Amino acid sequence: MIKTAIVGATGYTGSELVRLLYNHPDVSLNMITSESRKGEPFSAVHPHFEGLVDITLQGADAVLEEELDMVFLALPHGVSMEYVKQYEQAAFNIVDLSGDFRLSGPQVYESWYQKPHTFPSGFQGAVYGLPELHANAISKASLVANPGCYPTSAILGLAPLAHAGLIDPASIIIDAKSGITGAGIKAKPTTHYSNVNDNFKAYGLKSHRHTIEIQEQLGWLHHSELTVQFTPHLLPVDRGILSTIYAAPIKPVSEKQLKGLYADFYRHAPFVRLRKTPPTLKDVRGTNFCDIFITFDERTGRIITLSAIDNLVKGAAGQAMQNMNLQFGLPQDRGFVSLPLNP
Repeated sequence: MIKTAIVGATGYTGSELVRLLYNHPDVSLNMITSESRKGEPFSAVHPHFEGLVDITLQGADAVLEEELDMVFLALPHGVSMEYVKQYEQAAFNIVDLSGDFRLSGPQVYESWYQKPHTFPSGFQGAVYGLPELHANAISKASLVANPGCYPTSAILGLAPLAHAGLIDPASIIIDAKSGITGAGIKAKPTTHYSNVNDNFKAYGLKSHRHTIEIQEQLGWLHHSELTVQFTPHLLPVDRGILSTIYAAPIKPVSEKQLKGLYADFYRHAPFVRLRKTPPTLKDVRGTNFCDIFITFDERTGRIITLSAIDNLVKGAAGQAMQNMNLQFGLPQDRGFVSLPLNP
């Protein structure tokens, strides 16, 4: 059994990790930590786990006293890096679900996250944890930087096009919508019920920190820098991301060619489903799937891609478990038993 701990499991992502790991046949959940709720049972924080996961919450320092194989860091940006530094010499693997090690280096991080990085040497061993692109590197890594939710949807929607060099690198527009859980569990005025219900808004225009994450990964695929216009929106729904992506091809292309390109690129990707019709949020709700639909608009000369994920699963906890499977030599889909929740 893979002996695991979750550091910071009182938020939505931590709760989702517990839900997924509970059903994994090769995992034992040895420890869950919370500094603010230490000493309480986990089910007191998340009552839907009553009688199922009643493990007592501990402080994160206790992780080093336990014999563990795997630690998930479900902590805020700027906090995770301190624990990665603290656990640097430990024997266990780490999947960090924050943004602290997703980018190419500390200078880029500080520019987009507007805060100093206190463990810059950690970038040297960190691997970007998008299995559809980096499965081999992830399988050898002790520190995996789990991707952001928006970047997961956007990168998977664009990866075959960027890899093939088929699109104008200055033409990419990503119009993405997310459910409210993407904003985290802490209450703020912008996420109060009265401000979200019957409402819809864009945010983070021009400066959302997921922009650079998308650009770096697509640039790596494209073998050159590219620029994306990324605008996220907040939907009055619990979970899910739907990205509508536009790009201009640099040469004539047919819809049949595009579908063949995607089928070939994702032929070994168990969680990417290429759809014949545009996906909806409920098609992926509660699952680790990324559903993609691609078409070509002959009138405008643009490629249109739709990419749907559950922001808490493929956009966070599910992808983290997928990365763990790779790190321990298991099939990527090992332990994933959930079918989509629809309706």
